[in-house]
Amino acid sequence: MEGTEEMTIAIVGGGLAAATAATELREKGYDGEVVIYSAEDHLPYERPPLSKEVLLGAKKADDARVHDESWYTENDVRLERGVRVVSIDPAAHTLRTESVAGGEGAEHSYDRLLLATGASPRHFDVADRVADPVYLRTVEDNARLVEALKPGAKVVIVGAGWIGLEVASAARQKDAEVTVYEVADLPLVGVLGPEVATLFADLHRAHGVDLRLSTAVDEAALAEADLVVVGIGAIPATELAEQAGLAVDRGVLVDETLRTSDPDIYAIGDVASQQHPVLGRRIRVEHWDTAIEQGKVAAHNLAGGSEQYTRLPYFFTDQYDLGMEYFGSVGPDGYDRVDIEGNTDVAHGGAFRAYWVKDGTVRAAMHANDWDASGAVRDSIGTAR
Repeated sequence: MEGTEEMTIAIVGGGLAAATAATELREKGYDGEVVIYSAEDHLPYERPPLSKEVLLGAKKADDARVHDESWYTENDVRLERGVRVVSIDPAAHTLRTESVAGGEGAEHSYDRLLLATGASPRHFDVADRVADPVYLRTVEDNARLVEALKPGAKVVIVGAGWIGLEVASAARQKDAEVTVYEVADLPLVGVLGPEVATLFADLHRAHGVDLRLSTAVDEAALAEADLVVVGIGAIPATELAEQAGLAVDRGVLVDETLRTSDPDIYAIGDVASQQHPVLGRRIRVEHWDTAIEQGKVAAHNLAGGSEQYTRLPYFFTDQYDLGMEYFGSVGPDGYDRVDIEGNTDVAHGGAFRAYWVKDGTVRAAMHANDWDASGAVRDSIGTAR
């Protein structure tokens, strides 16, 4: 990338999205300064393994690192760890940092800036009062779970979303006693609809989970547990964007190229609400694949490109012996029907495909335990059915 050696690109956030953007910048030949400001003291790491392989003991937390420390040195990426960006001045093209450990702040200049500040777990006041709950987001949270998930431990999980169910799966595989409370009628019903959500409820009950649906947890149940895990969603970390005067509405608003309302600031990952050029609406996606792929596109555009982010949402989960991949997005208008093909008894090795159809067109599709179908399921999005 010619003419970029005098530019400074600042990346705010130390997770997968941030590290991917830095990687893409160097791999595509950007030769200007790259600085990552990370409030965590760890090397950037992926979060999905914390509720999957690391929690089960199949991998160590260090295995979730995007790169080892030498990569940042060898690729001339300055990684400022334990440093929080507290303000941005878009007009002056400066940002101000403070050490998480304390001490005086400092001001830094940038030419272009990338917000990859992620999201924070939504807190549950009742649990905070009585239980010292785990909100699984960081390596430290994962370490607490690994230590606590033992045979016979009484684990209460608040929320039957992806995090809650993955933790439930790991806990049962470690012979803990698991009770899951969910105020909705079914787990994951907002994403999967009742037709497929029912299958996940059946899966967990078949593995011994006490799944209490349409039920709010009370203080007594929390107080009696050996471990309480709360997984009731996440809130995009927009505070810095708001301070900087950027357009924000349940996420930092970005256009098709991931640019914010300021021409020199981009946003990606959990914090970004993108005007999606294919879906024709805004969408904010809190998944691993989006962090990676938006990081790549943002890197190109930070260095002078104008590439649109057109990739459709994708996510996966592993629970017990079930592996699932989901492609697309149903959207606020819902769907007319779900076509399910195959054996839905996933608790006993079944494999199936599901297609969410609206106005005769596939809007979203998934497979469970049918890995040979991954490409076909993905390619079905947008086709007539």
